[in-house]
Amino acid sequence: MRLVVRLLVNAVALGVAIWALSGITLRGSSTTARVITLLVVAAIFAVINSFVRPLAKLLSLPFIVLTLGLLIFVINALMLLLTSWISGALGLAFHVDGFWTALVGSLIVSVVSWLLNVFLPDDLET
Repeated sequence: MRLVVRLLVNAVALGVAIWALSGITLRGSSTTARVITLLVVAAIFAVINSFVRPLAKLLSLPFIVLTLGLLIFVINALMLLLTSWISGALGLAFHVDGFWTALVGSLIVSVVSWLLNVFLPDDLET
C-alpha cells in the first residue's frame, strides 16, 4: 500500500511541475494515455531517487558540505533530467527542456511531495 501511495505522491508532484512550467512537457493522445505516462514516469523517478540519488549524494558529500547543502538542489535537478532522458529512451512523451527548468521543477516536486507527505498518515499498511 505504501508503494502505491508513494507512486501517487510522485505522480501528483510531477503533475504540478508539468502544469506550472512550460519547459516540462507530458504528451499523450488522450487523458488516459497522459495519466498512464505520468504514472510510469513517476515510477521511473521513484527508482532513480531510490538508487541513483543516494549514490550521487554520497559521492558529492564534500561538495555538499562546502556549498552548505545547496548542491542538493543541483542533484535533484539532475535526477529530474535523468528521468526525462530515460523516459525519452523508453519512448515516453515526457521531456524537461534544460537545467534551469529542471532546477525549478525539482523545487516544485520537492515542495509538493513534502506537503502531501505532511497530510498523509505514517501508519499505512505495507
